[in-house]
Amino acid sequence: MIQAETAARSQRAERLRESRRTAYLDLIEQTHRMGELFWEISTVLRLPHSEARTSTLGELRDREVAEYAKIRRCARVVELEGPHSAATAALALQKTTRPFYAALSADLTGDPGGQDAFDDAYRPFWRALEEFVDAARDAHQSD
Repeated sequence: MIQAETAARSQRAERLRESRRTAYLDLIEQTHRMGELFWEISTVLRLPHSEARTSTLGELRDREVAEYAKIRRCARVVELEGPHSAATAALALQKTTRPFYAALSADLTGDPGGQDAFDDAYRPFWRALEEFVDAARDAHQSD
């Protein structure tokens, strides 16, 4: 009986460890996809103002919204899987995508500071990813 309980506990712990690992990797992968989209947006923001630029940025903003939904879902899965330190870092990472959206929206409404604000959002975004990776690594090693 004790051996069966020990084996069951060990299996549950291994399933949790694997489920956390998958959640962490999904968030990291989605963050990189968002980063690639942000670079694409940065390229278009540098183009001279035109109808084509505005149209392309509108399409990119729609893609950004769709990618945000994915990163939000990934962060929520990490929040569910835990532990608290990884969840906190995941939610902080998710929040660093907001300035990109705000800056792109500002540019689309004619704010000349939109491009600079967009570029200024990169450092906190990548730093938050590094902090999440550190928290995930620590959590994974302590499992």
